Amino acid sequence: MSEYLEYDWRCAFIGNPALTDYTRYQGPKDQVSAINSLRSTIRSCEDFELKNNLPQDDKALRKFLYARKFDVEDALTLMKNYYCYRKRNPDIFTNFTLDAEDIQKALENSLPGVLPQKDRKGRCVLVLTGSNWDCSYNLLSIYRALLFALEHLVDHIHNQSNGFVIIVDWTEFTFRQSTNLKPWMLRLMIEGLQDCFPARFKGIHFLGQPWYVEVALTVIKPFLNEHIKERIFVHGNNLSTLHEHVHKDILPAELGGEQPSYNPRSFLDTLNKISEVNGHS
Repeated sequence: MSEYLEYDWRCAFIGNPALTDYTRYQGPKDQVSAINSLRSTIRSCEDFELKNNLPQDDKALRKFLYARKFDVEDALTLMKNYYCYRKRNPDIFTNFTLDAEDIQKALENSLPGVLPQKDRKGRCVLVLTGSNWDCSYNLLSIYRALLFALEHLVDHIHNQSNGFVIIVDWTEFTFRQSTNLKPWMLRLMIEGLQDCFPARFKGIHFLGQPWYVEVALTVIKPFLNEHIKERIFVHGNNLSTLHEHVHKDILPAELGGEQPSYNPRSFLDTLNKISEVNGHS
């Protein structure tokens, strides 16, 4: 079946009038046309597995269109990548719920945390605090928690429109902890977030990184596309350069900000309430 999935699926889409009539959409005013075009193209797909598994409701289609600035062909590619990535990596998505012990533990440790306020550009800010990782769970668990948080966050059109900022604080991250940053897992994370997930990452900021973390970053750099490379900022111990990108009025005290220390329970409580509502719907 994997061979079937990996056939030259583009032949089913290139030249489709529903797609070529709407090459690029400049903004939300064209949403209806873009959604209809994307849905029509999926329905005319000759790959029946993709056709039967790609979502076709307005909310899902809009999510992928926002992630690719309403370029229908790019959104379609992203949808295909998203589906195939999940199919190829079942371990990531097995028991992919808030009740999963490893996801819950990572979120409790702010891996990731989500700040309650947006930055001055309206972007949602995620924070990962490396020193909180006690390594009783692996990097895969942190990735699962990150994806789980993002799956919730991209349901909000404001986040889809303005994008995300990620701050990774490596302060006091030990050499022993760094041995758990497996290159194969880092590559899998890059593939999933860069090419397969419907989110726009507007900035990725690294703080307090020791030399052994910089070595790990050097290893993964060739796998980053140029677009992402341009949005990575390495600040070391200089918080003032971070504040040039994300103002300290929304940042917690541990990042030199004006807000109280980050409380992971705030985001977890939000997720728990949503889970309770969905469980009773």
